[in-house]
Amino acid sequence: MFITFEGIEGSGKTTQIRHAMEFLKQKGKDCLMTREPGGTITGQKIRSILLDPESNGMDPSTELLLYFADRAEHVNKIINPALSAGKTVLCDRYYDATKAYQGFARGLNMDLLDRLHKLIIHDLKPDITILLDLDPKTGLSRAWKQINEGQRAGVETRFEKETLDFHDKVRNGYLELARIEAKRFKIIDASNDENQVKKDIIKALS
Repeated sequence: MFITFEGIEGSGKTTQIRHAMEFLKQKGKDCLMTREPGGTITGQKIRSILLDPESNGMDPSTELLLYFADRAEHVNKIINPALSAGKTVLCDRYYDATKAYQGFARGLNMDLLDRLHKLIIHDLKPDITILLDLDPKTGLSRAWKQINEGQRAGVETRFEKETLDFHDKVRNGYLELARIEAKRFKIIDASNDENQVKKDIIKALS
């Protein structure tokens, strides 16, 4: 099974994906946890470019192709082999993030994104997508608190430095994707405390 976690900055994906993996392991599942960008050695180098605030002003097409380069490595070297081995793969961000960020927020053509996904990734889709939905103001406040306290890398703040309007577009994009594919998406209210969000995700996975 392929499970992805999506949401804006500060929505708690990284924390909650660990809770979900612990729950699934207790159920006897052989799990692999990974992330995008940066799930491979090559991907880590691509991640450093994509999330570096000094990359501010990067052309949206460049950004898009870097994400697809990361994903091609990730799917071919990590995700597909794990799924073929019968493992449950939990991934922090995947293709829905591309549609939300580069499609809805950056304004790139959705048909182009879908064509690239089918061409490069052969249209691999998650079985379940957990969408941690949160107001962008709250999410950014949480994210910057973690960065300032040293819980997150200060060198990976390019998206945190985007405008609030940008993050509103990302959130609305995610909600539209969830509306279109309601059976795949499980929308979780990420404004609740960590333990309640954990319970809601476990209920959705159950």
